[in-house]
Amino acid sequence: MAPLLQTETHLQTETLVQIDLTPRKPAPKPEWLKARAPMGETFHNLKKLARELNLHTVCESAHCPNIGECWNHKTATFMMLGNLCTRRCGFCAVPKGKPEPIDHQEPERVAYAVAQLGLKHAVITSVNRDDDNLGAAQAFVNVIHEIRKQAPGCQVEVLTPDFQGVEEARRLVVDARPEILNHNIETVPRLYRVAKSGGRYERSLAFLDNAKRESSMHADGPIVTKTGIIVGMGEEMHELLAVFRDLADRKVDILTVGQYLRPSRDHLPMSRFYTPDEFAFLKHEAMQMGFRHVESGPLVRSSYHAHEQAQSTGLA
Repeated sequence: MAPLLQTETHLQTETLVQIDLTPRKPAPKPEWLKARAPMGETFHNLKKLARELNLHTVCESAHCPNIGECWNHKTATFMMLGNLCTRRCGFCAVPKGKPEPIDHQEPERVAYAVAQLGLKHAVITSVNRDDDNLGAAQAFVNVIHEIRKQAPGCQVEVLTPDFQGVEEARRLVVDARPEILNHNIETVPRLYRVAKSGGRYERSLAFLDNAKRESSMHADGPIVTKTGIIVGMGEEMHELLAVFRDLADRKVDILTVGQYLRPSRDHLPMSRFYTPDEFAFLKHEAMQMGFRHVESGPLVRSSYHAHEQAQSTGLA
């Protein structure tokens, strides 16, 4: 019996250690995820203007696939407060590190660029500045005021961090009355620990909820609230729909849903590609919950077609 047992053990061991050494090829991108390469005179002029004014765009820093389309339509999302984020979110391509001191002249330069481009709808975002939440909020206030001074008639959409839940920071931005206040929920609660470093799902929900309620007390009524989520990081469909319900319960007006594309091997792996039919399903379900506008598609990003979103809702 002993030799037989040894043979069985030997065979079991061989089975356990067998591995596939064949190099794995990355799955090719589906046709619906292919975007045109950026080019054209308008694209190069906008890039030159940003360099001359020492401004950053999230289009470049986050490797947005729509940069060519948007820039050629004179649409860009300016990113304030430097190009180094204090958080290390698993999905985000924006560089991380210790940021420089806040540049208090930056809002004026951003407004100048908006005026030079003749924008009718400006989108302004920033890196996280957990080192100075009030200073970051004040920068948003200043850029709203500067755009209204230098480019009167231009609608202002701000995409802000959560300011670590600091209420005074949120109130500063709400009181400045941007036409649209955007704060991205990004993913489902289960994935926050690995995907949204430093973020808290309940904190982001509270940010959107409080912004709507506080702005409702103003004579001009509530401001438009907006949020975005990226899919393909390992979430389940039922989790997405639960997040949609949470957002709808807080009267969020605009929702964007787009495909996660892994920026590098140092970032969170992508679990799968969603199909156009699945994006259509998500849009249908969200609209049924009461959102005023839903932008859902493989290449959708938070500020993609932002002007059209505002127009289609009649909200801004």
